[in-house]
Amino acid sequence: MSRKYLIAGNWKMNKTPADGADLAKEIASFVSKDESVEVVVCPTAVALDRVSQVIEDSAVKLGAQNLYPKASGAYTGEISAEMLRAVFAKYVILGHSERREYFAETDAFVNEKVKFALESNLIPILCIGETLEQREADETLEVNKTQLLGGMEGVSAEDAAKVVIAYEPVWAIGTGKTATPEMAQEVHAAIRSVLAEKYGSSVAEKIRILYGGSMKPANADDLLAQKDIDGGLIGGAALEAKSFCDLIESARKAD
Repeated sequence: MSRKYLIAGNWKMNKTPADGADLAKEIASFVSKDESVEVVVCPTAVALDRVSQVIEDSAVKLGAQNLYPKASGAYTGEISAEMLRAVFAKYVILGHSERREYFAETDAFVNEKVKFALESNLIPILCIGETLEQREADETLEVNKTQLLGGMEGVSAEDAAKVVIAYEPVWAIGTGKTATPEMAQEVHAAIRSVLAEKYGSSVAEKIRILYGGSMKPANADDLLAQKDIDGGLIGGAALEAKSFCDLIESARKAD
């Protein structure tokens, strides 16, 4: 497969700067310089600088959990792309279901962020996914298509190839429930098909699609063996070095 596996840890609202630095140090010691798997850690905003310093000489890359789509200004509590670049962040998670649910982020607002991140030389990890109610109503593919096209509105084919998509069934986030490998693959394949319709198959084949619903060492091998699953956006299992490194190892084996 030409797409490089990506294992990204979303630490959410966990880890002080000191705790985050310790965790990042353990992960960095496990990741080789010529890593066949791309590894990203996404700490809280206050831990970004400390973690950045810890991973500076390693192959681990830094990601943020959010940004505001303006260069600067009176946006209390927000963080800008320039601030992220200043601590050498390369990736930024956008449109996570928790942002959509708790902070009422719409597809249009997420789209603003995606375009601003790309303009700012940051790689968006665009999250999409259905709720349990939507899955039970057989709306999974339509919901994901709507969120995907909404988030990518106005993004050129050249820029689209840089974006990472994370499929996160909302009902499987932090619940311990996981889509079966077959269920996950069905949605990943449908996402790639939508991308192919919009951008052409050659661009769609370059775009990495991560699974983001309770991937852990016990199920990672089977999920990563699927044709259209190119890694994971990891929540709970990213908060402990051993489990996160086990997931990196699973991606190495799948490569």
